[in-house]
Amino acid sequence: MNTPKKELSSAQREELLSVLKTRFEKNKNRHQGLEWASVLAKLEANPEKLWALDDMETTGGEPDVVGYDARTNEYIFMDCSPESPKGRRSVCYDHEALESRKEYKPQNSAVEMAADMGIALLTEEQYRQLQQLGNFDLKTSSWVQTPVEIRKRGGALFCDRRYDTVFLYHNGAESYYAARGFRGALRV
Repeated sequence: MNTPKKELSSAQREELLSVLKTRFEKNKNRHQGLEWASVLAKLEANPEKLWALDDMETTGGEPDVVGYDARTNEYIFMDCSPESPKGRRSVCYDHEALESRKEYKPQNSAVEMAADMGIALLTEEQYRQLQQLGNFDLKTSSWVQTPVEIRKRGGALFCDRRYDTVFLYHNGAESYYAARGFRGALRV
């Protein structure tokens, strides 16, 4: 069975690129030394990535370029919304956690949503890097990639920023809260 190719219409594509360009120009501190023309050329050469960026945008993530990996020649986009993206909250950590709930199941899990969107959950290191560019998750929290050893024991990790400090916490992977979602990263 062939999976349908995920493509934006030309109008959707132009609207998304306009939003991304405006955000890029408004937040130069996130990507000092990088030029929009180079990012645009990379996006135009990889149109399948626009679908993921559009999903990031429509779920409230406000994706923006936060770096460039010279080794792989890729720009790195992350969710830069002030709080954990609104359209990705109230989710448990992964599918196994979702299936373990007997009642009051959330609609989805962070790991599954990220995979469906074509993005990766931030690692703790990426989350801390993002926090160097601004103050994020002052009222919310975000699931982050969890080491296998912790996940095998039923736990999962999340981060937030309180008291001008980034905290890493643990919770049962099956837990979910209205103020906890996840942030993603995409390489283009």
